[in-house]
Amino acid sequence: MTHDTLPSADIAEGQHPARWWHALPDGRLQCDLCPRDCKLHAGQRGLCFVRQRVGDTMVLTTYGRSSGFCVDPIEKKPLNHFHPGSSVFSFGTAGCNLACKFCQNWDISKSREMDRLMDQASPARIAEVAAELGCRSVAFTYNDPVIFAEYAMDTADACHARGVATVAVTAGYIHAEPRRAFYAKMDAANVDLKGFTEDFYFRQTGAHLAPVLDTLQAIHHETGCWLEITTLLIPGHNDSTAELQALTRWVHESLGPDVPLHFTAFHPDYKMGEVPATPRDTLTRARRIGLDAGLHHVYTGNVRDREGATTVCPACQAALIERDGYRITRFDLAVGPAEQGACPHCATPIAGRFSALRPAESFGSRRIPVRVATAGSN
Repeated sequence: MTHDTLPSADIAEGQHPARWWHALPDGRLQCDLCPRDCKLHAGQRGLCFVRQRVGDTMVLTTYGRSSGFCVDPIEKKPLNHFHPGSSVFSFGTAGCNLACKFCQNWDISKSREMDRLMDQASPARIAEVAAELGCRSVAFTYNDPVIFAEYAMDTADACHARGVATVAVTAGYIHAEPRRAFYAKMDAANVDLKGFTEDFYFRQTGAHLAPVLDTLQAIHHETGCWLEITTLLIPGHNDSTAELQALTRWVHESLGPDVPLHFTAFHPDYKMGEVPATPRDTLTRARRIGLDAGLHHVYTGNVRDREGATTVCPACQAALIERDGYRITRFDLAVGPAEQGACPHCATPIAGRFSALRPAESFGSRRIPVRVATAGSN
């Protein structure tokens, strides 16, 4: 159930009314944001830790509060078909609604210390700073933005008013009603498809596969949000040839050949410190499986791989965008109106959202920390 109510007298400064919840007959409040359906007594928080029951209402505890702001290359999200070479103003909050044992941002997403959220900024201030810095977009990233949906959506509105696009980097674990509202305000999304078996999702993330597949299809078929997918390959867990064949076939059959798919390298972290890093050969094999399944754009990430980072025309195989890490070394794409791209050699349309770029203008691999907070900014 959606709630568009004003804060009650019980809501403290810094908390924000949550939109998706309902009261149960036994007196508990159920959060309706994601498939976890957390049912809360007074004062309790959901598994994400940032949605809390206060009195007889549900609140978001991290509205206007961030774990930090940075200017990143858009390719780091990773998004290779959304204004390549541009800079993106990135931030996250704290908490997560998944419990991934292999989390690569666990110090942020698993944080239970609200004191980590040192930077405070209103949606309007974020949009203002992003525009001042010349960023093409603002990314909700580092932890999953669906858990701070109200903050992200308000920020998206403020960004769009200034001509700044918005990007969600997410696991896509969200119910249908908030999903429609959330992705309607996003211009692009990279969704982490953690694996392609229910067993992997349940054992390694504490979640389920089906809702994520529903999200992928909903974004691609029901919104104007540009979609790319990332799968982190963990040796011995989700990297078998059979699983990768099933995953890539599903993407081709359910989403089509033009949705870019990124296979990225795992490094030992969090609760999987004993698992070895992903071999380069595994990424190469996964990319070949995706191409053999008929996908047009399959990339490798978290490794230096010029071939695996190159955008190729699916018709004539010409190299259109070459990358060295996050730096664009060749941009040979014809960009037309309405952010459409095409191969200049055979005129084949290239799926994505593109703007003209000279290689010297590529933002590259830089990462620039930014302080946003001002007096009274929240």
